Amino acid sequence: MLTKKQLDLLEFIHKRVQRDGVPPSFDEMKEALDLRSKSGIHRLITALEERGFIRRLAHRARALEIVKLPDSMQAKAGFKPRVIDGDRPESTPPKAISVEIAAIELPVMGRIAAGTPIAAISEISHNIAVPQSMLGQGSHYALEVRGDSMIEAGINDGDIVVIRETQNASNGDIVVALVEDQEATLKRFRQTGSTIALEPANSSMSAQIYRDDQVKVQGRLVGLIRNYS
Repeated sequence: MLTKKQLDLLEFIHKRVQRDGVPPSFDEMKEALDLRSKSGIHRLITALEERGFIRRLAHRARALEIVKLPDSMQAKAGFKPRVIDGDRPESTPPKAISVEIAAIELPVMGRIAAGTPIAAISEISHNIAVPQSMLGQGSHYALEVRGDSMIEAGINDGDIVVIRETQNASNGDIVVALVEDQEATLKRFRQTGSTIALEPANSSMSAQIYRDDQVKVQGRLVGLIRNYS
C-alpha cells in the first residue's frame, strides 16, 4: 500500500507524462507536493521504484517511466500496464504475436535551441516516421534539439521533439516560442500579466523574460523520439 505522498507523486508524474510526453522535473515535483527539499522527492521516487510502480531510465536525465498504477488510479486514468519479460520460466511458451504499428511521416523542420535561441526555423531538413498513437488532432511537425537547457524535463541534445501546431499555451507547457519574429527556442511557457517567461529545465540556467508582444507560440510539445545508435 502506498502512502498519500507516494500516491500523490505517482499521480502527478502520470498526468504530466500524459500531457507533455515527458516527466516533470524534480523542482516541479517538490513544488507540487509542497516539500521543502528535493531529498524528499528522491525518497518517494525510490519507494515507488522499489514497489514496482516506476522505473528510472538509464542514460536519460531524471527520466522516469510508469510501469503500473494502483487499482484506485487505473480505472480513472485508463492505464494499461506494459508487460515486461522477467527471468521466471513460463509453463507454456508464449505465442509470437505480430503487431503492425501505424506511423505517419512528419517533416523535421531543422533544429530548435534548448538554450540560447537560434534563427527561426522555416525549412524542412528531412522526414521522420512517428507512431500515430503519439499524435492527436491538428497539424504536427518535428524538430531536432540542440543544447541542454531542457535536460531536467528529459529532453537531451540530439533528441527529436514532436510538436503540435498551436498559437495558444497554458502556464507550464513546453512550447516552441518565436522571439521577436526572428529566433526560436524550446522552453517552458509561463505568463504573468503582460510578461512572458521562457523557462529552462536546467537548474544552472535562468529564465528569459519578454513582453508578451515579443513572443509568439508556434506549437506545444506532445512527444519525443530518441536514437541510441
